[in-house]
Amino acid sequence: MTIEDLSILIKSDEHRQLELKKSTGELKDGMHTACAFLNTDGGWLIFGVTPQSLKIIGQQVTDNTQRELSQALCDLEPQVDVRVEYIDIPECDGYKVIAIHFNGWIWGKMPYTYRGCPYYKVESTTKIMPRDMYDERLRKCKPDFFAWERQFSDFTSINSLDEKLIRGVVRLGVERGRIPEIALTEPIIDILNKWKLINGTKLLNAATALFTKETGMYTQFTINMARFQGTDKNEFIDNQRSEGNIFVLLNDAMNFFRKHLNMNGKIVGLLRDEHLEIPAEALREAVLNSLCHRQYEKYNLPVSIAIYDDRIEIANPGIFPPQITPENINMPHHSYPYNPLIANVLYNTSYIENWGSGIKRIIDTCHNRDIEEPTWSTNDGFVVVAFRRPIAQTAWNFVKIAERLPKGCRKEIIDTLALIMENPSIRQHEIAERLSVSVRTAGTYVAVLKKYCIKRVGGNTNGHWEIK
Repeated sequence: MTIEDLSILIKSDEHRQLELKKSTGELKDGMHTACAFLNTDGGWLIFGVTPQSLKIIGQQVTDNTQRELSQALCDLEPQVDVRVEYIDIPECDGYKVIAIHFNGWIWGKMPYTYRGCPYYKVESTTKIMPRDMYDERLRKCKPDFFAWERQFSDFTSINSLDEKLIRGVVRLGVERGRIPEIALTEPIIDILNKWKLINGTKLLNAATALFTKETGMYTQFTINMARFQGTDKNEFIDNQRSEGNIFVLLNDAMNFFRKHLNMNGKIVGLLRDEHLEIPAEALREAVLNSLCHRQYEKYNLPVSIAIYDDRIEIANPGIFPPQITPENINMPHHSYPYNPLIANVLYNTSYIENWGSGIKRIIDTCHNRDIEEPTWSTNDGFVVVAFRRPIAQTAWNFVKIAERLPKGCRKEIIDTLALIMENPSIRQHEIAERLSVSVRTAGTYVAVLKKYCIKRVGGNTNGHWEIK
C-alpha cells in the first residue's frame, strides 16, 4: 500500500471494515477491533491516522514497536497470518503509518478471541460477542465435540427405543423411495448405525430425541400448548403439556390444533371438503421445524404452541443461522439444519421434503388457501413463527365482538362487522358494493366500528382490519 492508496482508503471515514488509531498507544483497543474484523467481514486496522480529522500523522516505528505488535497479534487465537505494512510519510522523515488487513470470518471456522475474549462488529462498533453466537460458531466448527445430538445419551439405551415406531417410519421411507427395501428386515441396530445414531452400543442423543419410549431425565422433550382467551396470556381456555419423542410431540401438537381451530369447508361434488382454518400442512411443517431445529442443549426450555383469538405462535429455543434472517427467510435459501442427524432421519422417512424447502412449502400452502403467510421473528432466545388466524366466523366470536357496539345500532353496522370478520382485507368500496350503499355511507358504518371494536393495520391498499 502506498501513501496515495492510504489517502483514498481513509477518505470515507471509519466504518464496519475500517478502524483508525492515532498510534500503537491504542494497541489493545486495536486488537479488539482486529478480533472483531476476523469474526465479521474483515477490514483494515490503521495506526497513525487521527480518527476525528483523518489526518495522516504516522509514528516512529522502533524494534520495540514491532515486538509489541507481533506479541499482540500472537494473542489472537486461532493464530492469524497477516502482513503488517509500514507506509512512509514523505513529509515526515522517520514516521510511518502501520496498516494491517484482516480477512473476514468463514462459516464453519473457529471463532477468534483476543486474550480469551471474542469480539465482533455491529456496524462500525466493536462489541464482545454474545455467548450464544460464540457457542454456535464453536458448535459448527467442531460438531463432533460440541453438538448436543452427537453426544452419548446419558439416560437411555437401545432397549429404551420404540422399535415399532422405528419400523413404521422406515416403512414410510421405503414407500417414498428414500430408504432401500432391505431396511424392512434389517436389525434395529443396523438401521441406527446407518443413520449414525449409535456408536458401538451407545446411543447418541439424536436417537433418543427421535425414538425414545420414555423421556426420563430429558426435560427438553416437551411441548407446552395453550389456548388463550383473547389476544394475550392473561386467561387461558385450555392448557396442556405433552412429553415424548419428536413423533409423539408432532402428533399431540396436531391434535391440539384440531381441537381448538375452526373447520372450514365447501361442497365439492357430493362431498364436503373440510379443512382447518390454517392449513394443517403448514402447521405440521412449522411444528416439525421447531422440533428439528431447536437447541436441545437448552434442556429447561420447551417448544410452545399458543393459540389466541387472532393468531397462532409456535416458538422453539434457538437462533437463525447467520445466513438467514426474519427478513429474508421467505426467499430461496439452502438448508442449514441445527441438528443434521435428526434432520437426516426426518428426510429419509419422508417427514420433511427437499432440504431448505420447508419455509417455501409453508408459504405456498397458505397462499393456495388464500391465507396470509406467516411471519418469523426472534424473542429472548426463541425463534417464533406466527400465523394470523382468519377472524373466526362462529356465532360465539361474532356475538362477543358485536356486544361492544351501542345498543340499538343499525343493522347495516352489524352487517359491516360481519363482512370485515369474513374478509379482514376488505376495502371500503367493497363493503359499499356488498351492502348496496354509497362509499360514503359505508365509511360511516366503518367509523362506528373503528370507535368500538376494530382498527386498521397498514395502508388503505395493502392493510387489513383487526379486532382491537
